[in-house]
Amino acid sequence: MVAGERIIGRYALGQKIASGGMATVHFGRVLGDIAFTRVVAIKRLHERFAGDPKFVSMFVDEARLTARVHHPNVVSTLDVVVHQRAGDESGEIFVVLEYVHGEPLHRLRQALGGQRLPIRVASGIAFGMLLGLHAAHDARNAQGAPLRIVHRDVSPQNVLVGPDGVARVLDFGVAKAFGRLRTTEEKEVKGKLAYLSPEQLEGKSLDQRTDVYAAAAVLWELVTGVKLIRPENPAEILNAIMKQRHDPPSRYTNESTPQLDALVLRGLARNPDERWPTARAMALALEDCMPPASAPHIGSVVERIAHKALLERAALIAEMEANVAPVTLEIVMNAIHEPPTRRDLPVVPESER
Repeated sequence: MVAGERIIGRYALGQKIASGGMATVHFGRVLGDIAFTRVVAIKRLHERFAGDPKFVSMFVDEARLTARVHHPNVVSTLDVVVHQRAGDESGEIFVVLEYVHGEPLHRLRQALGGQRLPIRVASGIAFGMLLGLHAAHDARNAQGAPLRIVHRDVSPQNVLVGPDGVARVLDFGVAKAFGRLRTTEEKEVKGKLAYLSPEQLEGKSLDQRTDVYAAAAVLWELVTGVKLIRPENPAEILNAIMKQRHDPPSRYTNESTPQLDALVLRGLARNPDERWPTARAMALALEDCMPPASAPHIGSVVERIAHKALLERAALIAEMEANVAPVTLEIVMNAIHEPPTRRDLPVVPESER
């Protein structure tokens, strides 16, 4: 065991790396047989919500939904663990996710300090985001019936990009879908305010075109380097979404083209019927009018922008893994004859570190 870790089932829960409104995300490790270990991310519902059926159902639904989405541009859900807390009759729920070494778009933008991403890098990130969203929209349950997932919270906070150059969509906590444990009413407004579609604000029926609108807003900002909706006051934000006429990206950068302007503005149309019908249709049109940069190219830009943050996180992972003994033939042979318990995994003695 590593100091400070807590065992939950076959996982070790480590240091917190992020926190949102509903949950925190921690480093974690799979504790397998024969000293097998793998770094994962473990999402933990905030304690104040753990006893609320509404939040518990949202948390479990997120795991159930994303487990049905299999795509390189979506952060994978690997497992769900219900762990009994000592001295407590109730259990605590943890969702185990693929660990992605990367940064969310909003932090990349902050690190840029007002500079714009290269236009083809912006296109490549948006292209991956759109394909990930389409995979979610197209997901089906075990019987093959469409789940009709609508993310409802597409924003720079929920798109992760790593040094591998792959953009991944995450956080389906407020997604609308068929077959959820708790039915979400259309009139419930969910998501980051500045990226909500007009129909979300009006409480109308939602479909995948709602996510197309939010993705177009993210693309507009990636291309221009500025916010689409600038007011800070919530009332003014709502008014801007419903009434503001959106400028073409070319007003802010000469790298945009008339074709790219038209593509983005179509995605931002107030009437869903005037938008791209699917996220994939928008992605293919984007590929034609602004060819995306390759994944290695995008990854090199991400490494340059987020170098410090990535190094710090890599150092934390290295520290965590340095305390785990390497697998040796002796360990393997001993495990075959007498399988160890997961709590008795070998640890490097302090004198040998």
